[in-house]
Amino acid sequence: MAQFPELKEQNIIVTGGANGIGEAAVRAFHQQGARAFFCDKDAKRGRALAKELGGEIFFDAINLTNEREIVAWIKRVARDAKSIRALVNNAAWDPRIPLIETTVKAWDDLFALNLRAYFLMCRECVPLMTAGSSIVNLASVTFYNSPPNMSAYVGTKGGVIGFTRSLARELGPSRIRVNVVSPGWVMTERQLRDYITPATRRLIREHQCIPEYIQPREIAEVILFLASDSSCAVTGQEILVDRGWEHS
Repeated sequence: MAQFPELKEQNIIVTGGANGIGEAAVRAFHQQGARAFFCDKDAKRGRALAKELGGEIFFDAINLTNEREIVAWIKRVARDAKSIRALVNNAAWDPRIPLIETTVKAWDDLFALNLRAYFLMCRECVPLMTAGSSIVNLASVTFYNSPPNMSAYVGTKGGVIGFTRSLARELGPSRIRVNVVSPGWVMTERQLRDYITPATRRLIREHQCIPEYIQPREIAEVILFLASDSSCAVTGQEILVDRGWEHS
């Protein structure tokens, strides 16, 4: 893993940090010597990860669909961290629901977590960010390959991309960068448990330019780059981390 000394002892916030890509990001920032504040609804996994890593790693169980919980969490973080170097909006849910079975509540709940929470986190964290800070939002390759039964999810990720581009323009004068990472099919514990079958493995090999499966730590390394000074000229951009998935 590349080293970014400028991240040492810097304050980082990661949502959905107890599992999958979020967990990999927390571990990656910890390896850089950063102070990571992360949240997740999975309190057991979150507390276990914070205990395992020790040091300057802080966990809170947060419901990201609740505005008051987000506001209260960032206020608590601000009492300990006077400034925030990077915000990683990672938490999301990717259910497979046919359009005809999608209720208004299911639609609204998905947008509340996958898009509204990103807006709320940015709104609360930006006052604590200074020149050189970075926001990294997570979208998805599904915005391009449009799998069936995921229209609501893909809609949220399209919103993340649009939100990122506009926010980058708004925060540019303050020298705060905003970018989006769109992972391909990442071999998280949940994906391996619920969705990876011999048929989907063949699908991945057929559609990726590079056939090896994508690992969470590989997404985390791109997140590190976008949080670091190495990407100081990069803002308003989307980076596809999908091993060259065919998008046609």
